[in-house]
Amino acid sequence: MIAALFVRSDSVYKTIPCVDAWDMERDARKWPGGYPLIAHPPCRAWGQLRFFAKPRPDEKDLAIWAVKQVRQWGGVLEHPARSTLWPHCKLPAPKTYDPYGGWTLPISQNWWGHRAEKKTFLYIVGCPPDKIPALPLVLGEASHVVETRAKFNKRPSVTKSEREHTPQALAHWLVKLCESI
Repeated sequence: MIAALFVRSDSVYKTIPCVDAWDMERDARKWPGGYPLIAHPPCRAWGQLRFFAKPRPDEKDLAIWAVKQVRQWGGVLEHPARSTLWPHCKLPAPKTYDPYGGWTLPISQNWWGHRAEKKTFLYIVGCPPDKIPALPLVLGEASHVVETRAKFNKRPSVTKSEREHTPQALAHWLVKLCESI
């Protein structure tokens, strides 16, 4: 069994048989632990545009709680590449390890089919770099951008829903990664 925490109510994780998906209604903070997890905590309080965000009062704490769960049970936490969660929780920079054996893998979600590049950091505990599933090779530029100010770009912006969704192929890759923990 693998837990997927802080997923959307319409998440692809709910269609994967070995995944115990926890959306807002189920409240991931009630997850009892005991097996590896994939954590997608809200990022708007930690992201590059956090000064414009209006998170719930407890929302920032969810990511800190998720880091603790990944460190305790093993798994992966996904957040934007420029997330301030990394320095706040002393998460390791790429090519380094933390005292929990955790390491950071920088990825681009368009490798798994997202229409935008969507640069992302994965904090991984329990699976060394030489044991992760094969990474897809994608060349070329993404057709869309994540930024909401697409008028300054030559490419269109993805929708809010697309910014929040995990591509199906990436969700399956993350599950496969957690199966090796």
